[in-house]
Amino acid sequence: MAFTRRGILLGMGAAGGLIAAWALTPRQFAPPLHPGEGEYAFDAWLKIGKDGVVSVAVPDLEMGQGITTLIPQIVAMELGADWRQMAVEPAPVSGAYGNPVLAARWSQLWLPMLSGLADAPDGLLTRRMAENDAFVVTADGTSLAAHELAARAAAAGARAVLAQAAAAKWGVEWEECEAQDGFILHGRKRLPFAALLDAAADYSPPDPPVLRAMAPQERAADMPPGAQLRFVRLDLPSKVDGSHTFASDVRLPDMVHAAIRHGPIGTVRLGTFDAARAKGMPGFIKTVAGPHWLAAVADNWWSAEQALARIAPQFAVGDRADSKAIGAALRKALRSGAADRVATVGDPDTWLKSKFDHVALYTIAPALHAGVETASATARFENGRLELWAASQAPQALRLAAAAALDLAPGDVTFYPVAAGGSFDARLDSDHALEAALIAKDVGRPVQLTWSRWQEHLAGRPRAPSQAVLSARTAPDGSLVALGLRLAMPSSTRELGGRLFDQRSGKDALFLQSSSDRLAGEGLIPPYGIANLKIEHVPVEIGLPTTRMRGNSHAIGAFLVETFIDELAQRARREPLSYRMTMLAGDQRLAACLQRAATLAQWGGGGAGSGQGLACWKMQLDDRIGRIAVVASARRDDRGLRVDTLTAVVDIGRIVNVDIARQQIEGGLLFGMGLASGSSTSYTNGLPTTSRLGMLGLPQLADCPEVLVDFIEAGGEPFDPGELGAVVAPPAIANALFSAGSVRLHHLPLTAEQA
Repeated sequence: MAFTRRGILLGMGAAGGLIAAWALTPRQFAPPLHPGEGEYAFDAWLKIGKDGVVSVAVPDLEMGQGITTLIPQIVAMELGADWRQMAVEPAPVSGAYGNPVLAARWSQLWLPMLSGLADAPDGLLTRRMAENDAFVVTADGTSLAAHELAARAAAAGARAVLAQAAAAKWGVEWEECEAQDGFILHGRKRLPFAALLDAAADYSPPDPPVLRAMAPQERAADMPPGAQLRFVRLDLPSKVDGSHTFASDVRLPDMVHAAIRHGPIGTVRLGTFDAARAKGMPGFIKTVAGPHWLAAVADNWWSAEQALARIAPQFAVGDRADSKAIGAALRKALRSGAADRVATVGDPDTWLKSKFDHVALYTIAPALHAGVETASATARFENGRLELWAASQAPQALRLAAAAALDLAPGDVTFYPVAAGGSFDARLDSDHALEAALIAKDVGRPVQLTWSRWQEHLAGRPRAPSQAVLSARTAPDGSLVALGLRLAMPSSTRELGGRLFDQRSGKDALFLQSSSDRLAGEGLIPPYGIANLKIEHVPVEIGLPTTRMRGNSHAIGAFLVETFIDELAQRARREPLSYRMTMLAGDQRLAACLQRAATLAQWGGGGAGSGQGLACWKMQLDDRIGRIAVVASARRDDRGLRVDTLTAVVDIGRIVNVDIARQQIEGGLLFGMGLASGSSTSYTNGLPTTSRLGMLGLPQLADCPEVLVDFIEAGGEPFDPGELGAVVAPPAIANALFSAGSVRLHHLPLTAEQA
């Protein structure tokens, strides 16, 4: 991507700090960084202090994926800074950090409402939308794609002006200077960044910025093959010693705590309750009523929770979410619902018109995110202004929604981002923050609202349940000739789009009110070369609010396709690895992942009694592609599902930080294992049947398998590894269970009751 001149302006900022490299025109927002005394800000991304500390602004939510290390690492490598002097701070909500990559991916949600205009070839509309509407959203693994080049450009500009200042002192050309470990070097001469800051204010960086030839995390010339630079995670020490601030750790002067009860899922409103039942309870202050919830406020959360238990509010409920009705709606849609054609290859309608060689019906239950930290937000309302502390993947949407809920101007809402103790896309939603804001306004004191685990299961939105039918025509030798996949599933993207885009003060909502959901179908497309293929998605209303989850539609598609491919291999009496390899001629890199995974896992063919199963998958973000292959060793015993080993080989292009990439794959595999063993619920009369974390069937420490992750060194832009493991682990485990002697499972999770 080429950079054009940014219209560099140098001027004094608040508290005497210098704001350098700013003012891309046209912009509708002020410079987001406010340097303190002795600090110099370079563009929207970094500040350098006279103590030598480099502070990097990170606009994305840290929810365990390591983004608060990755962006500072990118800046440090480009700047030539000392990693021991790097610091990180959450970036304010600003159009400077708009995510045009995600805006383009989600353009179906808003772009068609612009008088039917398509985006410009260079993505101008989505870029302007991301900037002007502060579309700062952490999702779909787009953080590096959206921010890496901008952060590198800011760091390169800072390095250039520091080098120019040093070169002027030494009487040399600045291009001859180097930056390393926080110093500008020329031969034996060296000056620290801090000593050059004042003089650097007199210089402008080159246009375009001069980026280093070595991209972040590539090997240095004197490093052995396979070796990579090591960057210790910046958030690791505080998470180890317990001092890291998550949403539920916020403490304010005079703060009180709130617990909450929501009504059943359906058409609901708050009914009768008697707050006098809690009168005299230690710490209890008052109740606050919402349209479909009741909160109790006390000087500690437990007292508020016990007060609600004593009050026992009643709710008036109309239609209630119920698993039997949901299943019936999905079956009806699968049989006769109008479908959106997601993909077509060849002539599948002819091949699959009347005869199938194999058909399988799949059922996937609603899945819960099950983060360690339940929803929590802190609010303070004073003098007509609202302050919010919360973990949010969509902070601007949260601000606008809070402003609308309290009838405020958006400028009267200040949001302070904090880390999430697990999200997996649950924090794209902000209902808990809006509730905290309303409670704080009523109480007149700062309030921290924390949902109990039961309320998290009840009021939190799950991944949508679905049903699917897969059909195949095969050649006499069992080779796959035609594949059809028809999926009935709610349009969770439509619901999320409404929540993200409809809260616009003074504007008409841009959200496309349509049942079509391209994002629901993108993860259904197999990675194989299949001569005749059709993929269909049937949107269906089920009366259950849903949202996105780690892996999104790929987590559904991989399970459906990879277990079905295993069945076809079995019917053809073909070995599952070689069966797949014959269809991967068009993707040699995925084939290489599959072969290496089989070698590392000592793949024995996956025959009866082996307990081995494999699966592979591919995900794509523009020109960035992630590939993964997994071999699982699994079985059932008297304790249920047991996974002994998971061996993964991954190709994610250029690896920015190998330790974080490995952590993400390992964590994703275990998350996927949880989806295979549980993480789900059913619904009866509008209530989930699981009320506690221990009821979800999640793997405990003793259940965790041996995990081996290997990376293929490859070129190309880096692909975010966070979702790959979660996507491919469930089908690999399902295939392993079949080879261990279980029946073929067409359900997710792979519970014994569903077998």
